[in-house]
Amino acid sequence: METSGTGEQRVIGPGGLDRLIGLLQEAGYQTFGPTVRDEVIRLAPITGVSDLPRGIGDDTAPGRYRLTSRSDGAYFGFAAPADSWKPHLFPPRQVLFSAIRTADGIRFRPVSPPPQRQAFIGVRGCDLAGIAILDEVLLHGDHPDPHYAARRDGLFLVGADCAHPAATCFCASMGTGPAVGPGADLVLTELDPGTPRHRFLVTAPSQRGAEVLADVPHSPAGPPDLRAAAALRESAEAALVRQIPAGEWIPDPEDPRWSDVAQRCLACANCTMACPTCFCVDINDTNDPVTGATQRSRAWGSCFEQRHSSLHGGPVRSSRASRYRQWLTHKLLTWPEQFGTAGCVGCGRCIAWCPADIDITEEAGALRRSS
Repeated sequence: METSGTGEQRVIGPGGLDRLIGLLQEAGYQTFGPTVRDEVIRLAPITGVSDLPRGIGDDTAPGRYRLTSRSDGAYFGFAAPADSWKPHLFPPRQVLFSAIRTADGIRFRPVSPPPQRQAFIGVRGCDLAGIAILDEVLLHGDHPDPHYAARRDGLFLVGADCAHPAATCFCASMGTGPAVGPGADLVLTELDPGTPRHRFLVTAPSQRGAEVLADVPHSPAGPPDLRAAAALRESAEAALVRQIPAGEWIPDPEDPRWSDVAQRCLACANCTMACPTCFCVDINDTNDPVTGATQRSRAWGSCFEQRHSSLHGGPVRSSRASRYRQWLTHKLLTWPEQFGTAGCVGCGRCIAWCPADIDITEEAGALRRSS
């Protein structure tokens, strides 16, 4: 992704945001953004600002997610959406290839890449960091994933600073928010919703972001716009109440806290399914007895599944305590050894969608204190 944008800051109105989405569609992008579906904020195809969740907020807590009504008409008046962008880049199910036996031998049929480029609108800082982590794992290694690479190629990212973090968020302690970090083509900061001055401060970190912004009706950003944006970011960070313990620490594998959390954990894998960075998969082959065709596919897996660690003779991690220990220590401690950064971005989805109300920040804090 190009990063040599102008860095200049402009101001656009809601109509300008609508024009921005339209320009991306005219350029051949399929545009996605937050929408209200199934009583949650979901990421789905959009055609303009009318599809965004205007006037909708969210109320989250451990094991709880509810939509709320806002009186200010904000388009991005919520925290991170219920789902992450991961399914749009790394689908829950993906056919890898098919094969059929012919008279001349086995013929392989590769899967074609997606036909259309994607543009993501309203990407939070935590989710932008999540995409960067997936890039490191699936794109920049010795063996890039071609299916991920095909979706990632040409991706246009419009970030949106988070002004209303949820009670489950802890992005600041992970260095991923609430302000949008590096990697976006454009960055939006929504200012003064519900007033006649409702507008967006827009920064163009990349060259192609600057080129798109040039065709959107805009005005120069003034000192009041910059001050308002800075105050919004400061208040958002001050509103965060959870954090992951800082510094190096090594939890005791025999700490009774693992058994305590195992008694509550259902091993349902909700946390890994909601996580924007978990990338474990199961590989499956299916055979058609009529045509003789074979299809190999992958589906999201989870280290909470007992069979996930199965080797000859049985699973390596047979207890829920050992599986939770594997998940937490990999996310926070051994992931940096593999990929240079933590595997957690502080979005809080694992807390909100855990039916047993298990809080990774609480568990990590307790283990840190006893280590």
